[in-house]
Amino acid sequence: MPEAAPRPNTFDALTPAAARELLCRLADNVERALRGKRAVVELALAAVVARGHLLVEDVPGVGKTTLAQALARSLELSFSRIQFTSDLLPSDIVGAQVFDARSATFAFRPGPVFAQVVLADELNRAPPRTQSALLEAMSDAQVSLDGQTHPLPRPFLVLATQNPREQSGTYPLPDSQLDRFMLRLCLGHPDAAVEQDILLSRASDEPVRTLRPLASAAEVLRLQATADAVQVDPALAGYVVALVRATRQSAELAGGASTRGALNLLAAARACALFDGRAHLLPDDVKRVAVACLAHRVVPSGRDASEADRGEAERILADLLERVPVPE
Repeated sequence: MPEAAPRPNTFDALTPAAARELLCRLADNVERALRGKRAVVELALAAVVARGHLLVEDVPGVGKTTLAQALARSLELSFSRIQFTSDLLPSDIVGAQVFDARSATFAFRPGPVFAQVVLADELNRAPPRTQSALLEAMSDAQVSLDGQTHPLPRPFLVLATQNPREQSGTYPLPDSQLDRFMLRLCLGHPDAAVEQDILLSRASDEPVRTLRPLASAAEVLRLQATADAVQVDPALAGYVVALVRATRQSAELAGGASTRGALNLLAAARACALFDGRAHLLPDDVKRVAVACLAHRVVPSGRDASEADRGEAERILADLLERVPVPE
């Protein structure tokens, strides 16, 4: 288990140009294993830089696990995979107190959540009680058990996958859990040319196993400090608030985005600014992540959360982006 770092971020920020160079190299590296998905890869890296968590909702076989493994290998971070099933228990995720016969005492045995990149595979196949075992870890980067608090290693990222709701044996994620994911992404199938290239170039070994780390955990924490330093004009903060409030006031939505959604949107947009080597935020940074950040937090009118259609929510959000005035 990697040692947990101190909570305060005392790492010096990089220059915007250095951050851009490092992020581009990381994106190139991840894309060697996940071809033709540059936009998704950059959003996934933005979530890492913004200290967020990712929910990838898609059918099996399109590269969800590959994305998580490629991120962990490119960033030289510890990685664990939890396969969620209907009989999985919370202790299988966070760990448990185990009796040591030699010392006649109980000792904490950490679970697989004590890694820097945690793949929660098919999260919605587990019942709500087991899903909730991740809530504290995702919110506070810690696990509380029997009156003791155990900090998680830094940086810490949960990348969860979710099967489409129409598949059998799945449970809808509760709103409290959905709201803790910074971004929801969809990989989709590659286009025909990329898929043909994958078929012709795939050797006996998986490409993700050939990836080499390009950034240490300390460098990731420096990237996070760099994103924290991106300047935000008050007018752009107002733009974020206007977008979030528009989701609450829309007649097409039964439920709007939370304040946590607004905070996540701003943090992810700051991270996106670094891909252009900028130390200040632009409206395009907000627009780039708005749908991925807000669509899973809203519910189209006439439906409950378990029936909400991803495409419909994304369409409504895209329309709101067109209608909410952009600051000068």
